[in-house]
Amino acid sequence: MTYPQAQLDTYAGTTAILTTNQGVMTVKLFDEITPKTVKNFVELAKKGYYEGIIFHRIIKDFMIQGGDPTGTGMGGESIYGEKFEDEFSQEVFNIRGALSMANAGPNTNGSQFFIVQNKNLPYPKEALLEGGWPEEATELYTAGGTPHLDGRHTVFGQLADEASFETLDKISEVETGAQDRPVEDVIIEKIEIVEK
Repeated sequence: MTYPQAQLDTYAGTTAILTTNQGVMTVKLFDEITPKTVKNFVELAKKGYYEGIIFHRIIKDFMIQGGDPTGTGMGGESIYGEKFEDEFSQEVFNIRGALSMANAGPNTNGSQFFIVQNKNLPYPKEALLEGGWPEEATELYTAGGTPHLDGRHTVFGQLADEASFETLDKISEVETGAQDRPVEDVIIEKIEIVEK
């Protein structure tokens, strides 16, 4: 097991730089662990699919979700032309700062994704160990996260630096209305891909 989220500094993956109207988030992508999911995200980003799309669902102390060109949470499609399968791994987890695929149940991945923002894990570390999480994961979860999403949503990247977390937290603070939709649009202006 490599646990790339525990050693991001030395992890050599593709990098995605998400520029939003609230700041920049840099993400390391897990090419080897989730190749199909990363390929989907990278190719969509390269063709400008995400440019101008909003984060349509923002829940403070949980996550920010985007990637739907309709801005409704009901749209979006993958490069594969249809929904594609989950790529779950025992090496990556929905810790704070994880980039994960949004879905509507098993094997329904399209273009939507979310970034875990939660800082306050609602369970003690012992509960995770008893639940079968490896020691390395329980350490990562001390900074926050959503372990109940592990095995339900594909984790395919991780925020890479402190400035990215500052942007994430800033976005999480925006005012929201019905269905957790921001009152003022939080827009993805562009996503740049830096190959490893």
